[in-house]
Amino acid sequence: MSILIVVDNPKDWHLHIAGVEVVSARNYLTEPRFTEIKNAKIFNLCKSYSYQSLGYYVSLLAAARGHKPLPAIATIQDLKISSMLRIASHELEDTITHALGTLRSNKFVLSIYFGKNMAVRYERLALALFNQFPAPLLRAEFRRDEDGWDLKSLRPIEADEIPADHVQFVVKAATQYFTKPARRSRKVETRYDLAILRSEDEKHPPSDEKAIRKFEKAAESMGFSVEEITSDDYGRIGEFDALFIRDTTAVNHHTFRFSRRAQAEGLVVIDDAESILKCANKVYLAELLRHNRIPSPETIIIHRGNWERVPAALGLPFILKQPDSSFSLGVEKVSTVAEYEQQLEKLFPISDLLIAQEYVPTAFDWRIGTIERQPLYACRYFMADNHWQIYDHKKTGDDALGNFDTWPVDAVPPEVLRAAIKTANLIGDGLYGVDIKEVNGKPLVVEINDNPSIDSGVEDQVLGDEMYLRIMRSFLRRLESRGR
Repeated sequence: MSILIVVDNPKDWHLHIAGVEVVSARNYLTEPRFTEIKNAKIFNLCKSYSYQSLGYYVSLLAAARGHKPLPAIATIQDLKISSMLRIASHELEDTITHALGTLRSNKFVLSIYFGKNMAVRYERLALALFNQFPAPLLRAEFRRDEDGWDLKSLRPIEADEIPADHVQFVVKAATQYFTKPARRSRKVETRYDLAILRSEDEKHPPSDEKAIRKFEKAAESMGFSVEEITSDDYGRIGEFDALFIRDTTAVNHHTFRFSRRAQAEGLVVIDDAESILKCANKVYLAELLRHNRIPSPETIIIHRGNWERVPAALGLPFILKQPDSSFSLGVEKVSTVAEYEQQLEKLFPISDLLIAQEYVPTAFDWRIGTIERQPLYACRYFMADNHWQIYDHKKTGDDALGNFDTWPVDAVPPEVLRAAIKTANLIGDGLYGVDIKEVNGKPLVVEINDNPSIDSGVEDQVLGDEMYLRIMRSFLRRLESRGR
């Protein structure tokens, strides 16, 4: 992949970075050789990003050529909108306070070089701002009043504004940014860059380490260059062609921001932001199932005006759910009215709407995985020992999780399979897992997961490596259909 630094005049650029070509903005925009480069990272360091300036057109045409510009046009626009700075200042309030809290002055200027700052104590703040506004060189100004510190301005730094004693650090930061981690040698030439988003400290990751390695192997066999990224890599999304989220998703979470940013920059994304938004909220899912007449356990959407009627309507015990619960967390079996009232006191301050669902005890739940509107795998997850859920969060280790068995898709009861596909297709064509209870041979849809578990030796027991290849083929088809 070619790496280009684009500046107004290369004679004014005095930083030498190995393996990086410095070109003028005019040449990049007009010379045929740059239009013919198929895969390039463009670091736009022009003096102005104003509308229809050379700097503006560098990022705009880089995107049109299939190159990866930094900053992207969306970032250039964000830097001009004062409300975006206010939002960033609010979202990063804790980070800003932690970094600047001990300063005595009421003004502070922070230089950000490829997401880094020379002082260790400001590195986290520098990276956070770079993630919000991915641009190579930035200067942020903060002011303090009686309410605390606020981000007042954020703008690109011109090359001649870099202090002489910062130059060596800038070269080092740029070199580290341009150098990707070493990867295994490949037998095929890479066509696309795939990022896999993970969290090292995830308690219940959607895929275990062995499954991640199998995803990487499958992707590389199809010509993908694969890199694992974390929440700290938000500012690097534009470097990739596709994003695969293997982290527990939620709307008020970095996974949702990653998905939205990736889609805005034209990446193929699984899970897409709309799927996360829909599947993350059980109030939405309950209404979706009801509206489309899909059989499910009797469900009531609770609010402050109807909560008293729920025990009589559903009978005791029943299931009480926090709308954004996952992995059985935020899901409680309520056995008495007193216990119900106690749970409401805890949950109503969090959400104005809650879910109450009929308690339907079964030995197992079906999980039907789908992708591109077709079934992918089928598992039965059994309840944990002496517990009503698959996960027992009061236990640790293997005792916390029930057993499972994996079935060939064509061996699944047809009614269960049809219900799963119909339900998943209401969300989209992404990767989903539909949970279904089977009662007297009839399926009851419990919920839809946008980020279903795929662990080595569990969901892949029937398909083996073909499971991972099918998912990567979906990425490849989506990319090629876009002509990228």
